[in-house]
Order: sequence, then structure tokens, then C-alpha cells
Amino acid sequence: MQRLVVAADNSLILEAISIGLRHSGEFRMLGHVDVRTASWRAIVDAAPDVVLIDDMNRSEEALALIRGIKSASPEIAVIVLTMDMDADWLDAVFDAGAGGAISKATHPAALATLLRETVSGHVVHRYKRLDRPPGPVAHRLSDEDSALTMRELEVLRLVAGGSTNGEIARSLWVTEQTVKFHLSNVYRKLDVGNRTEASHYAHVNGLVSPPLVVVS
Repeated sequence: MQRLVVAADNSLILEAISIGLRHSGEFRMLGHVDVRTASWRAIVDAAPDVVLIDDMNRSEEALALIRGIKSASPEIAVIVLTMDMDADWLDAVFDAGAGGAISKATHPAALATLLRETVSGHVVHRYKRLDRPPGPVAHRLSDEDSALTMRELEVLRLVAGGSTNGEIARSLWVTEQTVKFHLSNVYRKLDVGNRTEASHYAHVNGLVSPPLVVVS
């Protein structure tokens, strides 16, 4: 069970986090602090494995707290809870040292799963724009260009192959909730609206299977 400290300034957010983690059995809350006045030294001294920080609508206090924690104890995983998934803000969050960002729109019941997936590295650690030109794609995109994590690429390939969410979950040994989470990231990054469009994108751009290297 991983030890968790929550830094937030809103009692409703703290309650939602507590509800979300209560029955997960994966995280034990060591305590919570006010992100506006919290000392990164006190958080580090509590020896958590994970720190979940409310970004307080893009506050400098949140960024300073991240910097302090990661500077003193790089092994602590810092995850940001945010309403703003804007790329510029996420760049600032990751530059400060955060390892991931979770939307405040997330249902509390999904929070433990998202925390686990982020800490384990199954969620992208740096937002990247695709910056695709308008119109048909004229060249094959590499896995790196697609800005998908390896797990998201696995999910996309299975979707493009016709697998249902349940089949994907069984294949990857994860829950259907986790599959849906990865799919939502895939849709956002590829700028598509559903699994049909995602499958079409994967086939058109050669993401269904790794490119073959032909040796003559």
C-alpha cells in the first residue's frame, strides 16, 4: 500500500479525494495540508510515496510546492489535480517536477485507478501537441510522433483490431475503467471523437502495427 499526502485548500476537494481512495486498498492517506501554506519540508519529512496537489487554478504556490518536494526528494511521485488541461499550464507543471496531471472532472471512484496508472508510468508524463496539418495525412507517423504512451498505443492497436473494452481489459490485465481512461487520452491526443475515428486514424497513419524494416 502506497503512502499518500494530499495538498489542497478546499474541503470539498479533500472529501472527494477521501471518498475516492477509501475503498481502493491501494493508498493510505498520511494526512493533508493546505497548499497555500504547506511546507515542502513537512511533506518530505512525512515520507510519502505519492503527493497529490490541488493546483488551485494555476497557482504559483502549487508550483513552488512541487519544486521543493522534488528537489529534496526526487523519488516521491508528485501528481497534480487540475481543472486546466491547457498545454502551457501542463508544461509549467511538468517543468516544476510533477509526474502527471489528473483532471478535477474525474469521478472520485476512478481516482485510485488513475493515481496507480500515473505513478506506474502507464500515463503520459509530458503533454505533446500533434500539430497535424489539415487534410489527409500524407506520411506515416512514428510512435513518438503520435505522443501516445506505450500502453495507450497498445489500447489503440487493440481497438483498431476490433477488440471490445472488455477484451482489451482481459488482454492487458487491467480493469475496463482503466481501458476507458486510456481511450479518453487517445481520443484527446489524436483529436478524434470515438473509437471508429481512432481506428481509422491508426490504420491511415500506420499505427496498427510497428513499421516493417525491409532488408534487401
